[in-house]
Formats: sequence, C-alpha cells, structure tokens
Amino acid sequence: MSVVEEGGARRRRGGRESKHAERAAALAEDIRPIRPGLPGGWYKPLTDAGVARINEAVLEVLEDIGIGQAIPSCVEACTALGAVYENGRLRFPRALVEDVVARAARNFPLCAQVPELDLHPGGSRVHFGTAGAAVHLVDPVSREYRESTLQDIYDAARMVEVLDNIHFFQRPMVPRDLPDPTELDVNTLYACLAGTRKHVGVSFTSPQRAQLCLEMLHVVAGGEARWRERPFVSNSNCHVVPPLKFGEDASAVLEVCVRGGMPVLLLSAGQAGATAPAAIAGAVVQAVAEVLAGLVYVNALVPGAPAIFGTWPFVSDLRTGSMSGGSGEQALLTAACGQMAQFYDLPGGSAAGMTDAKLPDMQSGFEKGITEVMAGLAGTNLIYEAAGMHASLLGFCLESLVIDNDVIGQALRCVRGIEVTEDSLSLEAMRRVCLTGPGHYLGDAQTIHLMQRDYVYPRVADRKSPKEWEELGSKDVLERAIEEKQRILSTVFPGHLPPAVDAELRARFPVRLPREAMRRG
Repeated sequence: MSVVEEGGARRRRGGRESKHAERAAALAEDIRPIRPGLPGGWYKPLTDAGVARINEAVLEVLEDIGIGQAIPSCVEACTALGAVYENGRLRFPRALVEDVVARAARNFPLCAQVPELDLHPGGSRVHFGTAGAAVHLVDPVSREYRESTLQDIYDAARMVEVLDNIHFFQRPMVPRDLPDPTELDVNTLYACLAGTRKHVGVSFTSPQRAQLCLEMLHVVAGGEARWRERPFVSNSNCHVVPPLKFGEDASAVLEVCVRGGMPVLLLSAGQAGATAPAAIAGAVVQAVAEVLAGLVYVNALVPGAPAIFGTWPFVSDLRTGSMSGGSGEQALLTAACGQMAQFYDLPGGSAAGMTDAKLPDMQSGFEKGITEVMAGLAGTNLIYEAAGMHASLLGFCLESLVIDNDVIGQALRCVRGIEVTEDSLSLEAMRRVCLTGPGHYLGDAQTIHLMQRDYVYPRVADRKSPKEWEELGSKDVLERAIEEKQRILSTVFPGHLPPAVDAELRARFPVRLPREAMRRG
C-alpha cells in the first residue's frame, strides 16, 4: 500500500470511527430503543389451562403435603395466620394462600442509591441483573479458574455501574479470601455498595450478621428512617431446602430482614431430577408451592412486606446428575415461572444466562442468548444470573460482563417487539423514495430519525466488513471485551459514598477493601 493509500485508509477509519462514536452517544431515557422495564409477555410456554392446572396442583401441595422443618417462630407466625402444624409439617389451607396472595405487596420499587436508577418490577416489565455465589473467577486468557476475592466483587460492581443493560447488581461471587463469616458478609455488602449505585442484592450467613449489615445500611442511608423509606438492598433468601422443607438458618435471616424493612427474594432453587421432579411441569409446581409458602411466612411476620416471587428451579442432565443451566429445558422452566408470577400478579424473579460453558465461547453465547431471550419474552420481571456466569454457576468472568451486556441488549430489543403505527407502516417513506427520491432509504428522514430510537448497537460485538475488521487488527469479541474491561477498570472508580460515610463504616465495621483499591492510580 502506498503512503497516499495508507493515509486514505486512515481517513476512512477516522470517519467511520467518528460516525460510530456519534451513534454511540447517550440518548435521553424516553427515546432509547431499550431500557429497564420494557414490557414482555409475548411468549407463553404454558396454555391458560396449563397455568390453571399448575395453580390447582400448587394449592393441593400446600394443603396436603405442606413444608417441613419450620423453626418455632415460623410455626408460631404462620399458625396465627391460619396455617396448620402437625406431624412436623406446616400445611397451608387453600383459603389462606389465596388470601395472602390477594393482599401481598405489589408495585413496590426496588430502590437504588439514587432514584433515577430505581427499578419497578411487576406486570410483565423486564429487568436483567447478576447473581450467584461463584467460588472462582474465570481468566479467559490463561483459561484458568482461580478463587474469587473481595476485589473481584468490587471490580464486577463498578463494571456493572457503567453497563447499561445490566440493571441491578446481586452479589455474583463469594470472597474466598475472607474465611471469617462476619467479615465475609460485611465486606460483600460494602464492596457492592461502593462499586455501584444500582440496586444491590446480597445474602447473609446468620441473623446476627444480617442485623449487623442492617446497621451498616442505616449509616449509608443516613439513619434507619431513611433506610426504611428507600431500602436499596434486597436479601436473596433460600428460605426453603427442596424438596418442601424450610431452611432453618435462612428462615432466621428472613425474619431479621423482613422486620428490618429489607425486600426479600423468596428463593426456591430445586434441581429437576434431583431435588425437584424431573417433569418440567412438576418442577414448576414445587417451586411455586415453596415460594408461596414463603410468601405466607413473610406476611405473617409483617403484612404487606415487599417480597419477590423467586421461583428458580434448575435443570439436571439426567445422564450425570450435573446441572445444565444453559439447556432448552432451563429456558422453558424460567419462562414458565415468569408466566406463573404474572398469573398471581406478583413481582417475580427467575434465573437465565447460567451457561454450562467454562469460557466465553460459542456455547456460552448460544446458551445465554436462548435462555435470556425466552425469559425476557415471557415477561419475567427480574432475570438473575444473566451476566458473567460460567460453569453452571461455579465461575464468574469479568470479560463476560461486557459480552453479556450485548447479549442482553439484543434480548431486550426482542422483548420490545414491533410497534405498528401509521408512521412505522412507512407508506410516506415509500412514496418519497420510490416516486421522487433516490430509490433507497439510506438518507431518508425516517431512517435518520429511527437510527438510534429503534435500533440497538452492540458494545463489543463486531459488525464491520472483513476488510475493515482486518484493518483494525482482526480482533474477536473476547479480545474486544478484554480491552473494554481494562478500560473500565482503569477509569471507573465510583465515588458516590461520601468520605464521611466511608470513614464511619470503616471505623464501626471490619471493612477490608483497601482504600487504595478504590482510587485511580
């Protein structure tokens, strides 16, 4: 290539890059093609008759089989409301369950640390976020798994802070460098809150530690009253141990959180073929029954307390018994659970994007894409574990956060669907182009108007021509994700916790995240 040709190539690249940058500029919320809370509900894996039959089976399970291993305080609260305790099991009469469902909390927000990032689950409004308890961080370059750390949680949180299609941040990893349970709970919460202003979800290992963390939240909020007005953290609570038993420790944590004004995700996570029926419909029945038992429990403690219908049944590969979170069966289960939440008109949360792939590869892409688009089309309100997860929830990858942000963007565009209006039918545009215009729509006013309002452009997925791709280094999606991860981690250091608040947290609680790790170098 001559010098002139090389200069021309540079000019062409510069022009293309400036146009790409212009198209990537932030849009006002009301004209973005995708955004939190788009309504889904277009896909219904269950017929109306199937939904009604599942509901009847759920009520039968709760009334005839019930839930075992209830702690004394749970028995006391639920029987006072009308449950029956005999032979070591709590049974819930049909009328009691239907009454609780009818008066349970609806349309409550999941608050963020700033109101503009609040979420409003319910109906068929769709939101995507992280979650999980991975014990490894995935390095896609060395192809190795190492134990996850507190720093990894903070890094993931600050990446989610700037990834628009990931709407909330539930703790995705366990800090394996903090063996002390109190320090683990305190620091997990701190790293999440310091890393992002978006709504945060965490778990607690004991009621005492849950109470300690509530005290931390009061400091961040500016007092208990302000916390109760806008609780910006929810508790992910595995209140049941499938099949059909309460979790004793989790129940004690649940009581602290509910009385402390914290929204709770009532999480049932049976594995079809192992701790839940192998039949997909049966797995849905058990999960719904377990969550509705939790809903009665919550409302027996504090009537109208905010609770999320967290049906998370997982799938087994029946040949081996191992989890198959990226399977078509998992996609169906999650979508069906979203449909059941809408039947009860309860804010619902389920899991999708839990690839079985060990690395961000083609398997990861198709498993995440299929499960997430089906969950979104079904109108699942809160889609957990949708970004970063690998190896059936054992590994978490920071580079995959960036890639999955693109995957979720395409899923959300599918959720939005097609609007049919007089303008979108494009009759006038056809007349302009075909009768008096150039014979194409490239520069048409409608095209320019809709370029950013109707079309979603990925952050790292590649749409360049082969020639342009070669000119720019022939990079694949993982290489671009690595670069984007490095850019974010070297430039994004959220400072929304005021210095005085941070100092008080460090003085009162065993915060272990070094200040140096939270500042620009």
